[in-house]
Amino acid sequence: MTETLETSPILNGPYDPPGRYYEMGSSGRTNTIIEGRRPSESYIPIPTARKGNVSATGFVQDAIDFDLTGERRERNSFVNDLRREVERWRHRDYERVTPTSRKLLQHWADPDRENRVLFAQREAAETAIFLAEVAGRHGYADWRRQIDEANGDHNSGLPRVALKMATGSGKTVVMAMLIAWQTANKVLSPRDARFAKRFLIVAPGITIRDRLQVLQPGHPGNYYDERDLLPSDLRAAVQQAQIVITNYHSFLLRDAKEIKGVAANTKKILLAGKAEDPFKETPEAMVARVLRNFAGRNEQIVVFNDEAHHCYQDKPIPAAKGAPASQTKEDLETARVWFKGLQAIQRKVGIKTIFDLSATPFYLGGSGYSEGYIFPWVVSDFSLMDAIESGIVKIPRTPVDDDATGNLVTYLRLWDYVGAQLPKKRLSSTESLHGWVPPAELEGALKSLYSSYNKAFDHWETTLAQHGEPPPVFIVVCPNTVVSKLVYDYIAGKETDGGVLVPGELARFSNAKDGQFLTRPRTILVDSAQLESGEAMKPDFKQAAAAEIEAFKADFRRRNPGADAESLTDEDLLREVMNTVGKKGKLGEGVRCVVSVAMLTEGWDANTVTHILGIRAFGSQLLCEQVVGRGLRRRSYALGEDGKFEPEYANVYGIPFAFIPSDKTGPDPLPRPPAIMVESLPGREHLRIEFPKLDGYRVEIPDERLMFDASTAEHFPIGPSTVPTRTDVEGVVGKGEIVTDDEAQGRRRQEVAYRLAARLLRTHLTALGDDPRPWLFPQLVEIAQQWLEQCVDIAPGYAIGHLLTSTEGQAEAAEAIYGAIAVQVGNRRERLRPMIRRFDPVGSTAEIAFPTRKAVVPADKSEVSHVTLDGKDGNTWEQLLADECELHRDVLSYVKNDHLGFVIPYVHKGRTHSYVPDFLVRLESREDDVVRTLIIEVSGGQKSPGSTKAKADTARDQWCVAVNNHGGFGRWGYVEITTMLGVRARLSEAIDSLYADDPIVGDPDLLDYDEVTRGA
Repeated sequence: MTETLETSPILNGPYDPPGRYYEMGSSGRTNTIIEGRRPSESYIPIPTARKGNVSATGFVQDAIDFDLTGERRERNSFVNDLRREVERWRHRDYERVTPTSRKLLQHWADPDRENRVLFAQREAAETAIFLAEVAGRHGYADWRRQIDEANGDHNSGLPRVALKMATGSGKTVVMAMLIAWQTANKVLSPRDARFAKRFLIVAPGITIRDRLQVLQPGHPGNYYDERDLLPSDLRAAVQQAQIVITNYHSFLLRDAKEIKGVAANTKKILLAGKAEDPFKETPEAMVARVLRNFAGRNEQIVVFNDEAHHCYQDKPIPAAKGAPASQTKEDLETARVWFKGLQAIQRKVGIKTIFDLSATPFYLGGSGYSEGYIFPWVVSDFSLMDAIESGIVKIPRTPVDDDATGNLVTYLRLWDYVGAQLPKKRLSSTESLHGWVPPAELEGALKSLYSSYNKAFDHWETTLAQHGEPPPVFIVVCPNTVVSKLVYDYIAGKETDGGVLVPGELARFSNAKDGQFLTRPRTILVDSAQLESGEAMKPDFKQAAAAEIEAFKADFRRRNPGADAESLTDEDLLREVMNTVGKKGKLGEGVRCVVSVAMLTEGWDANTVTHILGIRAFGSQLLCEQVVGRGLRRRSYALGEDGKFEPEYANVYGIPFAFIPSDKTGPDPLPRPPAIMVESLPGREHLRIEFPKLDGYRVEIPDERLMFDASTAEHFPIGPSTVPTRTDVEGVVGKGEIVTDDEAQGRRRQEVAYRLAARLLRTHLTALGDDPRPWLFPQLVEIAQQWLEQCVDIAPGYAIGHLLTSTEGQAEAAEAIYGAIAVQVGNRRERLRPMIRRFDPVGSTAEIAFPTRKAVVPADKSEVSHVTLDGKDGNTWEQLLADECELHRDVLSYVKNDHLGFVIPYVHKGRTHSYVPDFLVRLESREDDVVRTLIIEVSGGQKSPGSTKAKADTARDQWCVAVNNHGGFGRWGYVEITTMLGVRARLSEAIDSLYADDPIVGDPDLLDYDEVTRGA
């Protein structure tokens, strides 16, 4: 039976079994509501983008791709069949269980309770109890056999049972329910071997470990009392529970105290010839240490794995796509330590049952199983869609349409636009954070999502703030510490090297106001470097938050008797700020924005998150759900008159949800071919090539009259681009939102001219390290006004103010104006000088050593053993050029520019980039004995014309000019090889030009000819 879509997106009450669900078709949610329970399926339904999804091959996709991962959308038959059996048992009033268990089950299901248990929590606990007490007996099928088979195949026999619950649906409450059930039965029936009263709870980190203290019956805020989980006559029984809460790191084998402080070389000598480390803790000793707080005789224990997707036994096969990335290696190491720790406990003490709780109980990449392959020991599933339809989590809304050019929805697939433009984890010698300009699409996404946040903030100010509620929270997830710091500075403001305080671009997130830092930061940066530095813990903040800090220390003393609370570091306090974002009366109460590296810590349970921006690659839907899960906890649990929760929303940009793959495993991955070592060879030092490392260029410009020539300026269009001015945001159900950019319409032409003039002065007419030249500013304002009037074409629906909505747009406009400015210099000439890296000025072909799986060819005229060829199957053009270099009589040596560290800094669209040319060729010396080196770019004409032209122009007319003007690095030239037809003649022509100091060495108008001629 079906019916049409209702106004409210929430179909079911939170305390009742779900009875209706939205139909999911091949294109996502349909407008049909189906009666009954949503089947368990291995995918995550999210709204389909109305604009097509374009793959790397140019394929346009109009619907959700169920084959996105090469697998099928498929129902989890075991979970669905077991769910129906538990439902039948529930309707029979929980027959055939112990009187204690039945009393608990009826207490949890009581509709007249004031503090009711969510159905998601009940169902998980009911399934665990049914399997332990009923399955295989009294006419019910023995579902345990299938679980035992899965555990035999995947867990070496460890007795694992997985309960899948959407983030925000209350896994910790379920743990408390199961502890209460086990303990009460064991206390009242001590000889019943099905039960235990010893519990080991394992978490993936400190944050979750500390949050799980509510499972201790003696904790002031314990869930047994707070959630009324026990009838009054059973409350005393749970006090006998023995509970150890730890993080999996405690399973690591520690060094014996005798070896601590011993030098590494001494340790190697002591261990020489020994198969095992006698100074390392044994697994048995580790178990004794972890379980030392258990009192009484040795009894079997029950284990709870929180966020259990971190714990699995990986298949011993190589990864399909080469060595795992560092994060994948870390995941695998975590899984191994956790799993082996449980095996050691099973051998020494015995484990009755392991309850795995996770929103995403799937294998991770590199595990040996397909990414997203569901754990086959999952017995219950309350999915994200179940949680959305029952209203117990926020509804994530993602971009589905916009008015940008192209087929992609810009802010849904943000990484596709900005990933290649962002700095990597480690900056190269020529990369600098100075003057960073965010990519236009990233800046647009920040401002668009911030515009939506302002609406949520206004609502908070008018309706929630007066009740003491914390403000809404905006999360930004970055790929590395470099990007996180740049984004943080853009959002929150920063202090320049000259001590000037620059406020953030997003006013409500700025930590700087009126020339001073706020005492309580509105935005925090969460990454390892920040936690180590304690940068956000300024004295003013400590003074303003003195009461909360003292409360935190008091709680610390209570949880750690005998510990010195005054020894808490700034890092501890910052971690507490992060963990208490959105908590009334806590250190993090006033935080509005969190900029994080990778994913925020699991267990971070702020319920005030309304907006999430992902600035990173999302290689799997598993990762998508884990990141978005940080923002799905509800703020309010007040029921409406219809017995349902009111819908709450979280707007999500940059996280491309599609589907998690099915529970069918894919084929085993195959090993890759062995790597080849490319290295500098001894005895070839005479073939060494050296080069300067530049951070940029310094232009010496005479202070003469600037003139603008409109005839030399190309017309500049303002109109549709990849940065939308309107974004439609929708959830899989519920009300959508249209986010528009209204900022541009109110800008006056004079304001735009002033902003462009200021940028011109700062970025184009002031040499780095020199004082600003304010006397040029009036001329630049006048020129900018002429340019705006004569050279700018504005499309219908757009305004001149759109130039100011993007930093990249301002940079492009400033470049266009600068290109049409003529400097009246008389007899004086511009001088271009290199900015050489201060602490690492020279690179060379010496000490090169790296493994590669690229195609290679051996090199004879090179200090480096091989030429690596780019491309999947090599690069024929590069190989032909290498052959020509080997044969040419004027070539002394050459090298492929791979792992050399030779880059040419250049500016394109206002951002500094690093250009890596293909070859360096050193010529034989002639009469003048000047060292001459030729830079060669192969197939430059095959690449995008905009950036390629900027690279070539910079290489020839800036890098070569600056280095040749310096005079200390010989003579350099640059050439592009755009065709292999006549390549030998082209190479010879370039070599002859370099010997003759022709324009190949740079623009003659910029060279200091006298210095070049002298070879100084």
